[in-house]
Amino acid sequence: MSYADTLHDLSTALTALRIVSADLAELPAPAVRVTPIYPTLLELSLHDDLGAFEPWRNALGIARQDIDFRTQGDGRTWVLCATTDYAGARVKLIAFGAVLRRPLALAACCEVAHQAAAVRAGDDA
Repeated sequence: MSYADTLHDLSTALTALRIVSADLAELPAPAVRVTPIYPTLLELSLHDDLGAFEPWRNALGIARQDIDFRTQGDGRTWVLCATTDYAGARVKLIAFGAVLRRPLALAACCEVAHQAAAVRAGDDA
């Protein structure tokens, strides 16, 4: 690992940021991180909006199978993460969002209601 000593040493990541901001200006605004610890890495993070991950993933050409999914915060937060090479830099795309418990509970309720209706109708579905 080589640390950056000057701003010039960050030019790979900063150039990628300039290109991303010009070419993908219509995409949702991410938090941006460039650090001298990883001078060729551009990190783009999307907070509280998992839906913003997909247009970014598509624009950066990241394959779906290259997405890592995990939870954090005692299982209360979903995290999507992927990396790719773009404009000469390594780009790390991360999205954080609340776990969607309610839609899952509603889906389960709908299934139970469907089964109960089938039993009432005399159907063993």
